Amino acid sequence: MSVLLAITAILMLFVVIFQVAKAGEYVSILRGKEKAFRDSNRLNGRLMIAFLVLGLIGVYACHKLLYGKTLFAQGSSSIEGERVDSMLIITTIICMIVFVVTQVLLFWFSYKYQYKENRKIEFFAHNNKLEIIWTVIPTIVLTLLIIFGLRNWFLFTGEAPKDSLQIEVTGKQFGWIFRYPGKDNVFGKKYFRNIDATNSLGLIWQDNEAMKQKADPAAMDDIVTEGTVMIIKGRPVKFIIGSRDVVHNVGLPHFRLKADAVPGTPTTLWFTPKYTTEEMKQRTGNPNFAYEIACDQMCGNGHYSMRAVILVVSEQEYKEKLATMTSAYKMAYPDKDVMEDNQKEFKDSVANQLVADSTVTAKR
Repeated sequence: MSVLLAITAILMLFVVIFQVAKAGEYVSILRGKEKAFRDSNRLNGRLMIAFLVLGLIGVYACHKLLYGKTLFAQGSSSIEGERVDSMLIITTIICMIVFVVTQVLLFWFSYKYQYKENRKIEFFAHNNKLEIIWTVIPTIVLTLLIIFGLRNWFLFTGEAPKDSLQIEVTGKQFGWIFRYPGKDNVFGKKYFRNIDATNSLGLIWQDNEAMKQKADPAAMDDIVTEGTVMIIKGRPVKFIIGSRDVVHNVGLPHFRLKADAVPGTPTTLWFTPKYTTEEMKQRTGNPNFAYEIACDQMCGNGHYSMRAVILVVSEQEYKEKLATMTSAYKMAYPDKDVMEDNQKEFKDSVANQLVADSTVTAKR
């Protein structure tokens, strides 16, 4: 109903504007076109100044009204994201200066140089000095911004600190899958053809002669979760990012970072959280605050719902919660003992190696 009313109001507005325009034509005929043109020209010149003043006031009012509702007002929640905020501030200041100067000149010129009977037009075809000024200055400014951006990008996507927490992030239509390395602190191997209802990442838990795969003991203790990922305040975290189907994008608005999730091509980024989730609830005054991962790449009909929560906790809390989590292998096969399976895989591997060595020795 509200949509119908809005459409009706817009149509009525167009009708009113049309009728006013027609009435203006009739008035100009009655008063004489020449006089009507001069009056209209003078009125439009004054309206330009009015639009300029009201427009700048509107921009300022919108800033005062809406700035506090943006994530920018909260500040970056990661140390590395502060670089992005600095870049955004510099870019915004430059754009604001250019915007104000160009708009003031545009509207002022429209008023100052409005049509007058005795005014002659000054025309020049070319001016080298002006060409150099408005070509070189923007080029230098944009080049500097690009250099700052690339420097920061190489930092975020470069080598993470050695003590970084490593977590694998995999996108799928339409959600996120997270994997923590187990006690061995090593990610097990995976293969996409192993993906099924109990093995969302295709971890290689068993031998597969058809695919010439050997079970990977390192995959047995990997922990897999969906919907929520846990990281540590003050400790760098490296996200190893991939996709199970189409191109997604790991968007971290509170941490000011993002990176594509591409099928078959792992990407990485790292950052250091500054505040726990509980601290952010106090800083924002929002008891329901949650860090989120959003998909910043259109990925299908359910793109709008592709969201996950990042839980930032202390080191002690992280260890305690991680200790209560069950490995994906144990979740899929609760009756099997992971340690026994690991030992069996190790013994079989050693036995096979001994047989191979003895065969080589016998041939010699």
